[in-house]
Amino acid sequence: MEVESTDSGRRRKAARRAWPRLRAGQVKHALLPLLGPVLLLLAWELLARSGWIKPILLPGPWPTLQTLAAGLAGGALMTDTLMTLMRTLQAFVIAAVLGLPLGVLLGSNVNAYRSVEFVIDFFRSTPASAMIPLFLLIFGVSDINKVAIAAFGALLIVIFNAAYGVMNARKQRIMAARVMGASRWRVFRDVLIWESLPQSFVGLRTAVSMALVVVVVAEMFIGSNNGLGYAVLNAQQVLNVRLMYAAILATGVLGYLLNIVFLLIERLIVHWNGR
Repeated sequence: MEVESTDSGRRRKAARRAWPRLRAGQVKHALLPLLGPVLLLLAWELLARSGWIKPILLPGPWPTLQTLAAGLAGGALMTDTLMTLMRTLQAFVIAAVLGLPLGVLLGSNVNAYRSVEFVIDFFRSTPASAMIPLFLLIFGVSDINKVAIAAFGALLIVIFNAAYGVMNARKQRIMAARVMGASRWRVFRDVLIWESLPQSFVGLRTAVSMALVVVVVAEMFIGSNNGLGYAVLNAQQVLNVRLMYAAILATGVLGYLLNIVFLLIERLIVHWNGR
């Protein structure tokens, strides 16, 4: 009994000594992602104070963040952000609904994918913004145009990643399913589709970022009276530099939040992935 009591006391003392180190490690891990933004703001502040760039062209970070907060608290910038978000999500949903099943089907038949591989890679490598004149001819100056061209750019990314997710599925699981007597349909439904999900989610995260970029560019150069692209260009033309930088920051924040949301969804759905 005395030996057990002594061992228990030693374990408690060791745990008490380890706790501060564990706590410090957790705090460090939590604060580490903030290091980059803090350094960026410091560099921005130093550059603004240095006088190398005129204040009218580069306001300090604090006034810009105040403009951003005021705009997102119910100003016009909030409306612009919501409009860009709505167009981005519309384009993404179109790309995902069409691209995922098409990519999985093409990936399950290597010959079918090879027959269209050049077309997919060609248009995937072509900047979507270069297609704006063509989409203007087809859809005219409208919101449909902005959504359509963003969906086109995102669609090719979804197809490519979904197809390669299927083609790179682990052969051991496919062989195991066939040995157990699974039909081709069961292998496709219960193995290939699930095996393609990790790569497909990479494509979906990339696609939503692509959709946001193309929507913002389209809002700049296709007739528009709202959206973050419109806000950036309009602020630049009237030399409202604070609002211009605030709109650019809002675009970055929106893209970052969309990426975080898709990372969380991926972890919920593909939690079983052991790669």
